[in-house]
Amino acid sequence: MKRTLIQQSTVINEGKSQVLDVAIEGERIVAIAPRISPAVGDHCIDAQGLHLLPGLIDDQVHFREPGLTHKADIASESQAAIAGGITSFIEMPNTQPQTTTIEELEAKFDTASQKTAANYSFMFGGTNDNLDEILKLDQKAVAGLKLFLGSSTGNMLVDSPEILEKIFSSTDLVISVHCEDEQTIRANTEKYVNQYGDDIPVELHPIIRSEEACYLSSSKAIALAKKTGARLHVFHLSTVKETELFDSSIPLEEKKITAEVCVHHLWFSDKDYADKKTLIKWNPAVKTQADQDGLWAALNDDRIDVLATDHAPHTWDEKQNPYTKAPSGGPLVQHALLALLTASKNEKISLERLVQKACHNPAILFDIKERGYIRPGYYADLVLVDLKKPCTVTLESILYKCGWSPFEGTTFAASIHSTFVNGTLAYADGKIQATQAGQRLTFDR
Repeated sequence: MKRTLIQQSTVINEGKSQVLDVAIEGERIVAIAPRISPAVGDHCIDAQGLHLLPGLIDDQVHFREPGLTHKADIASESQAAIAGGITSFIEMPNTQPQTTTIEELEAKFDTASQKTAANYSFMFGGTNDNLDEILKLDQKAVAGLKLFLGSSTGNMLVDSPEILEKIFSSTDLVISVHCEDEQTIRANTEKYVNQYGDDIPVELHPIIRSEEACYLSSSKAIALAKKTGARLHVFHLSTVKETELFDSSIPLEEKKITAEVCVHHLWFSDKDYADKKTLIKWNPAVKTQADQDGLWAALNDDRIDVLATDHAPHTWDEKQNPYTKAPSGGPLVQHALLALLTASKNEKISLERLVQKACHNPAILFDIKERGYIRPGYYADLVLVDLKKPCTVTLESILYKCGWSPFEGTTFAASIHSTFVNGTLAYADGKIQATQAGQRLTFDR
């Protein structure tokens, strides 16, 4: 079998930075060494001066299929993901129809198997009335369970304390939660609607979806997890106050309660609303510079375990609506790694810790089999990056189906050279090279 030999890149993996050769045969990494002698027929890539990372595993994306494909679909967004160095994704259940039955879950898997450029799995959605379906889940067939404890796109709010406790008590799957207190948000929204009508200044978004709303919901979820013994993962922290709820002293493999932060909460702050308007309207809201600084600190001291995107595209026209009608969310998978590499250059995070949080830890947290590391025998999901070649986000370069990015006009300090998915060169020379290289993720449970 013909080998691909990536020669003399700086490999960032398992806390180390080393100049190594990496050999790929078929779907797998077969050898890693300071020097590997080329054989006749090898395809050799001179990667001197480039850095080789495991492909990122994004545990929180909304690819909008089925039912919302005017915004995005699995084909378009998975291609944007591999262009951004993300080789595996876990997609959320708030589609139309929602992924809240076994039948709809299997339909999604079938669709992805025919369309995806990246590796894939899905979250199963919990609701106030689908516990019977949750109990039917094969734990080796699905990434985990997703609960919305605050409203988001699609009405999947789980607001019954009795149902929540039953769900927390009934599954060994990772329960990932969106934590915002709905009563607090409704009261705040009503206050400002009475003052402004629908055209509330977007600068008030982090006041409406406030620190109090986030902390109240997160602390309740954590208390319930401790009471029931559930395996809880709190998505997209947005406040420094919430970081105080998490423990940095326990190894990830032993944690029962974990947290993640998303790129937009690390990049933007409330000062950006004046320029970006509803393009950076997310739930939870982008908050203060102090919150952003606190999130970076918690990411670096291991209170926060995972980096993700919460990629959630809407059309340009939808985002131009007045505040109350403009949906929350934005596209991120193509540019998240570039933002993180730029942050690393600015000494916000080391490359080794970036890889730990965006590659290794999602694999550990969700028990993903043979991915997330650069190891012999593992799938060859890899991304080569050029830390010396800046790139600017232009409309022409955007691959999202929605056609826009909150990063348009931003010049990042690095660029994506190429991406391998299961050993296939899927992205190189600024172009998608393979549109169906992805495989269904499997779980070592």
